[in-house]
Order: sequence, then structure tokens, then C-alpha cells
Amino acid sequence: MSKTLPPNAARVTRWTRPSIVAVTLMVVVQLLLAVGPLFMSAEVVDRLTTLFIYGILALMWNALAGYAGLLSVGQQAFFGLGAYAVVRLADFGVSPYFALLVAAILVGIVSLPMSSFLLKLKGGEFAIGMWVVAELAHLLVNLDSLIQGETGTSLIALQRYAADDRRAYTYWAALGTMAALGWLVFVLLRGKMGTAAQAIRDNEEAAGSVGVRVVLSKRLIFVLSAFGCAAAGALWVASSITFQPKTYFSVQWTAYMIFMVLVGGIGTYEGPILGAVLFFTIESLFGGTGVIYLIGLGATALLFALLLPRGIWGEIERRFDLQLLPVGYRLVIASRMGRVGRSGVEDASPNAASTPVVKLE
Repeated sequence: MSKTLPPNAARVTRWTRPSIVAVTLMVVVQLLLAVGPLFMSAEVVDRLTTLFIYGILALMWNALAGYAGLLSVGQQAFFGLGAYAVVRLADFGVSPYFALLVAAILVGIVSLPMSSFLLKLKGGEFAIGMWVVAELAHLLVNLDSLIQGETGTSLIALQRYAADDRRAYTYWAALGTMAALGWLVFVLLRGKMGTAAQAIRDNEEAAGSVGVRVVLSKRLIFVLSAFGCAAAGALWVASSITFQPKTYFSVQWTAYMIFMVLVGGIGTYEGPILGAVLFFTIESLFGGTGVIYLIGLGATALLFALLLPRGIWGEIERRFDLQLLPVGYRLVIASRMGRVGRSGVEDASPNAASTPVVKLE
């Protein structure tokens, strides 16, 4: 039900018609993807599983760096530990697919005491501290006789499943994890946690002075990111079966996360999703070129940082004021007489002045 507002009236809104349509379509697409293994080829199922894992990594790094301002180059620590925990739990006799969840939870628990000292570091110190943690975790995992150093091992417990069943189960686990974490981050960012995280990112001291629980907020996002990256690592070892420490603890995983978020749009919700799709497409087309492919990724990320610092979706938001998955608010100001519905200003009179729209984080 719309109503006539007086001149210069303003209102704060969040949902728009495009965003309602986008959220509905996303739910529908996720439901359709859930039945994918019933009609998709084995190759398509495998490729989509990879895409889902990339989506998880992009969402987790963006939550950590894009919203909480915690720039990390060591998230491969949690990725590798998640994969290692699955291998270890399976060796103890835990069902491999149940082990995926348990492994992510265990790594999340381990990250809690780690946050006590890591979150005392600021800026570049935090980034380097995370890299040191990743290297230390790599060395400690190598000491496990089950892993056999850099030789690695395999998730042998998965051999009990038929190939098609294993492929479908891993696909569903990856899709379910991506959807659950994606909607969880969406809800958190739309609530007090999202406001607190962005306040901390912009100015930690000022946020604390107005009552934001800085340490608690940062710790929650840190642990959530660790859990998500560990889940991605666990899913990756389930899809590839083999585990080699130097592969899972490689800094390239964080490089991939940074690339997806920077190109898609850091600090936006839609950006990492778009970045994951673009990265997946580029890897599918050029991943076999080896070193040239990695150089191309680095050059592309550098160009985006210099020429399009907001990323693709950030630029779309700036130019067209479009938010498909809104986590912030919008201040809509009707400069004259206009009819305002639930999604913004509409039905303005022909003589009405333009209607400014201000985005509020």
C-alpha cells in the first residue's frame, strides 16, 4: 500500500523489487541444483562441486577482509587443517561424510584460542601472522606418520562407495555447505553483527567508543571464516581423495580467494559470488597453461586493483545503484510530491525533481 509523502520526505529501506526477485531466483536455483546429480553428467557434477567450493572460499575471505577488515594471507592454514582432519578422522573409523562436518567443527574450535593472540595484530602484522600460522600448521601435519611427510596419503575410506554415489554425495555436501554458509553470512551481515563488523573495518577505535564489542565481533567472524575454509578443504579432499600437505597448505588458495573477492567486489555480498564464477570460468579455460595461467591471474588482479578497485559488482552498484542481495540500507529522499511504495519512490509526478538515493552500509 503506497502513500503520498510531503516534500523532501525521506525513508530508509532495504528491499527492492529487483532484490526480492534475485533472492527468490537464488532459492529456486539452489533447489534445482539439489537434483543435479539425477540428470547431469559426471563431468558437470564434478565441475559444479569445484565451483561450490570456490564459492565457499570467496564468501569466507570476503566476510573476514571485506566486512571485518581482517586482511589474511594465511587462510590456507584452515583449508589444509580441514582436509587433514578428515583424513585423520576417517583413519579413526569415522564415516568419511560425517567426518567432513566434524573436521570443520574441530578446526573452528581450534581457531578460537588462536584468535586470542592473532586478533591482537593489526593490518600487515595480522596478514603475516596468519601466513606464519599456515606454515607452522603445514610443518606439524608433516610430522604425522599417517601423512608420510610430503608424500601424503589418500582418503581410502571413500573407496567403500561406488564412484557415482561418491560423486553425488560430495556434490550435495558441497552445495549444502555453500548454501548454508552463504545464507548464514547474509543473515549475519543484515543484523547487528554486520553493522559492528563494518564499523570495526572503518575505524576500530571509534567503533569501540560507541559500544561495539570489537573483540567479540572480530572473533566470531574469524572463527566462522576458519570453519568455512576448513569445510572447503574437507570437501576438496573428498572430491580429489588424495591429500598432500604442500598442495593443501599452499598460499595459492588464499591467492585464489583474494582474486575472486577483488575482481568480484570486496565488501559486497554479490561480488564474491560473481568472482567465484569468473575465476571458475577462467580456470576451466586456461588452467592447463601452467605458469602462464598464474601470471595472468596476478596481472588481472593487479589491473582490477588499480583501475577498478571496487571490483565488477562494486562498480555496478556505483553506476546503477543496483543491489540484488542487500545487506545494507538505502535512504530514499523524495524531493517533491511522490508516491512511495515498499520498494522505493515511484509514481512521481511529471514535474517532480529527481529522487536521490543514498546507500547506507
